[in-house]
Amino acid sequence: MLRQSQVAAHSRSRSSAAAKQTKRGILYALPDWLAIIALFFVPIVLLVIMAGSRWSLMGGNRGWNFPENFIKVFHHKLLWQSVGFTLEYTIIVTIFLLVLGLGLALLVQESSRWNNVLRTCFLLPSATGLASASLLFYALYSPQVGPVTKILSFFGLIEDGGSVLATGQSALWATIIVIVWRYSGYYMLLMMIGLQAISADLYEAARMDGAGTWKTFTSVTLPLMRPTIVMCLVYCVTGSILAFDQFFILTKGGPNNSTMTVVQLIYNFAFDSKKDLGMAAALSLIVLIALVIINSIQMRGMRDTTK
Repeated sequence: MLRQSQVAAHSRSRSSAAAKQTKRGILYALPDWLAIIALFFVPIVLLVIMAGSRWSLMGGNRGWNFPENFIKVFHHKLLWQSVGFTLEYTIIVTIFLLVLGLGLALLVQESSRWNNVLRTCFLLPSATGLASASLLFYALYSPQVGPVTKILSFFGLIEDGGSVLATGQSALWATIIVIVWRYSGYYMLLMMIGLQAISADLYEAARMDGAGTWKTFTSVTLPLMRPTIVMCLVYCVTGSILAFDQFFILTKGGPNNSTMTVVQLIYNFAFDSKKDLGMAAALSLIVLIALVIINSIQMRGMRDTTK
């Protein structure tokens, strides 16, 4: 009988200790949860309310009007043009950054004498803010003070006094150069982390089996790098779809709205032409849903490659 009471007392003591530990864990996690609620869930709720309301920049909320904002967004003349341009930009930038990031990572990994110099050179642009990089290249592209226009006109690629930002396609590629210069070192760093996680024994086994450089790359490196590549793909696609700073500084969406991105269109709805926060919120909600779907597909691809 005494034995049973001792066991029961010990069990109650353990349960009490576990309960105290659980409460302590909840208290530790509480600030994070409050931050998530304040910085994520509350803005999402406000976004949904604004998307379904007649909400002007100066007049505030003037009542529910769902689904009028979404109808006006889908019938806006620049919507599908901006979607098409954003997708074109996203595809090109993603290909360049992933290929260059992996190529630079392989180059730095193989190099020995110039390893630190190469890393520093490739990573230096990543220390520059995107707005600062865009302003730098805006000056370089300037027909008045920049060298790029003079060099291109010397080789007959553009007219004297012309600008690389004068046409939609040239402005697109000029902006892509800015992004590749700014972010290729960052993606190189992410790829290097993935490469360093691959065991050297696998490369030694491939060499013993007689595999050459290309065969080793396609049979060992690429399959084991797929989770890292998918992660970089998520970052790159998300950042490209949400592109704003570089186009706002370099082109303002021009010429003739040919470089208008979806996020720029949201900005125009809210602050420029219409000053309609309801339409801006409606388009923002559509972009958010599209990003969730795209990222879910990409993350599923990551899970499938890590099984």
